[in-house]
Amino acid sequence: IVRGRVAKARRAALEDALGAGDHAALAQLTGTKVIHISERDTQIADRPKEVDEFVNTWSIEGFYEEGVAPAEMGWGTHERTLPAGAHTYDYGPRSQICLSQPGMQTWVRSWVPLGGEIRGMVIRHGEALTITEHLTVWDTDRPVYRPTVHYAYMPTDAAIVSLHELRMRNYEMQSRLRIMNDEITEGRDELGVLLMGHDLTSWWVGSQLDIDETRGLVPGQNATTLQVAASVLGAVFWMIRNPRKGFNVPDDLPHDKVLKVANTYLGPCPSVRSDWTPLKNRVDLFAKWG
Repeated sequence: IVRGRVAKARRAALEDALGAGDHAALAQLTGTKVIHISERDTQIADRPKEVDEFVNTWSIEGFYEEGVAPAEMGWGTHERTLPAGAHTYDYGPRSQICLSQPGMQTWVRSWVPLGGEIRGMVIRHGEALTITEHLTVWDTDRPVYRPTVHYAYMPTDAAIVSLHELRMRNYEMQSRLRIMNDEITEGRDELGVLLMGHDLTSWWVGSQLDIDETRGLVPGQNATTLQVAASVLGAVFWMIRNPRKGFNVPDDLPHDKVLKVANTYLGPCPSVRSDWTPLKNRVDLFAKWG
């Protein structure tokens, strides 16, 4: 009887939060502890990467800046210890940490529906910090709930090799830069959010845009650039209709109105449950030497 009453009360609270659009309360009530912005880009080309060339599917300068910057993440209230090399802040919202190592060298295990288990980089991205702030539940001036949020980015094979060459060059950028486009023969960019730690284990929702659909929608683009442009287009539509709203981060915007414009260009957008966790299939080849 008691369990039934608790379940009924929890359901009512979830419905109230959903009706009010209170996403912080929803995250807390569902028990979501960790959110990955998980992405795997599998686009490949018939023109291989050359020596002294950086190849990517989007802004190489932007990727470089994010990759060499410290790994940054929103830090959840459920976390009991800090990772090695972590630094906290004594100003601002104090909802994030950074590591004393480049994001491009900080690898985490994550998951996407079609690509399965991936190893992604914790590169610096603004939404990791703003999502954490927007999903914080406060008791006066004390945060009682916030999730851990960070990127888990696995770029194309050509980009991974480019990054390795960049390390060998002591982070001096290659002399030639190339963004893949017409030479792409197949592949997709699978980009979404992976919610973990709740009753349903894990849940992923996002875009699975492949190169063939991309070219049918906007010739001359690749899947990655179109995903970015679609979101920008949705935001621009909102800005035009709301010219006096001032400065906003993406989390401030009404997602339904932005997606109403962007969805046309995002390909399949599944919302799927998964039984994957970072501990599943984990292999430590030298555990007995620890």
